[in-house]
Amino acid sequence: MTDAESRPPASSATVLTITPGSLDDGRNVVLTSGLRADDLAYVIYTSGSTGRPKGVQITHHALVNLLLSMISETGLTAEDRWLAVTSLSFDIAGLEVFAPLLTGAELCVVRSDDMRGSALVSEVEKATIVQATPSAWRMLIEAGLGERPGLRAICGGEALPADLAEQLVVRMGAVWNAYGPTETTIWSCLQPVRRHETVSIGKPLANTRVRVLDEALRPLPVGVPGELCIGGDGVARGYRNRPDLTATRFVADPFGRPGSRLFCTGDLVRWRPDGRLDFIGRSDHQVKVRGFRIELGEIESALAAHPSVGHVVVVPRWPPPRRKPLPRRNSAPMSRPLFRTTWCRRRTCGSTSTL
Repeated sequence: MTDAESRPPASSATVLTITPGSLDDGRNVVLTSGLRADDLAYVIYTSGSTGRPKGVQITHHALVNLLLSMISETGLTAEDRWLAVTSLSFDIAGLEVFAPLLTGAELCVVRSDDMRGSALVSEVEKATIVQATPSAWRMLIEAGLGERPGLRAICGGEALPADLAEQLVVRMGAVWNAYGPTETTIWSCLQPVRRHETVSIGKPLANTRVRVLDEALRPLPVGVPGELCIGGDGVARGYRNRPDLTATRFVADPFGRPGSRLFCTGDLVRWRPDGRLDFIGRSDHQVKVRGFRIELGEIESALAAHPSVGHVVVVPRWPPPRRKPLPRRNSAPMSRPLFRTTWCRRRTCGSTSTL
């Protein structure tokens, strides 16, 4: 606190009063936290195909590498005002919270009451940089977001449609399309979006290696689809208490230095002749709904556990309008209230959405 008189009433808490004089006194003090670069910064849970979420372990080294790279790419400075609109249960919130703190920029966390419609547009218009999913950006445009040449936009968490990319480019001072799985620390690739250019996921961030490989981990040439495998400083330690799954998805990098690893994303991509990457889709049954990773098998496992359900399959359906529901099909009658109750009971923390 900056005012000793602002102590909360009837509070026994210890209050540290900070004044200009105390800041001068401590200017030469070296603070040591005892943390090491390979210590865990956080564990965040993502959807699992068996109904058991996976705890992704991210180190301080990986997080700092991401932050410094994104600060450099976006030109973030102490003069900026970053509006944080992402739930803290979504890993991309780490960029919103920590990047401004590293640069001295102003961090404004949007209130829950201002998360919809014109109220959120008003907050966005006061910012100089905002990160959001394509679904959120489309909602902002539909709510009246106009031209903001002083605003930089980071768009990620799900595929960026071409029509939305064009709408953002004509409104914003700068737009980036960001790509990255949770297991490689928020974002791994970034691409400036420009008018009349095909949207891609671009090129890797600093200290990040990307490879397009076949099933035998052999490199594929330009234009041939393959699995995107990511290496470098952003690769997670692995899944918490899941050594078998970690060994399956985090593999030795046959092209890197001894001990280096690749995370096999399950995403299908292909190289462009200019060295950028085109995103094609998934090689498994995982889908993205409003920025959240959803394993269809997790929903199936939850529904199949109910005694009223015989067999169940969940399939994605992408109808207009632009929202993406996940319809379910089961062999026994099941009311929507029963479906909702069953799924919510099985829901766990992390990137898992109720339907």
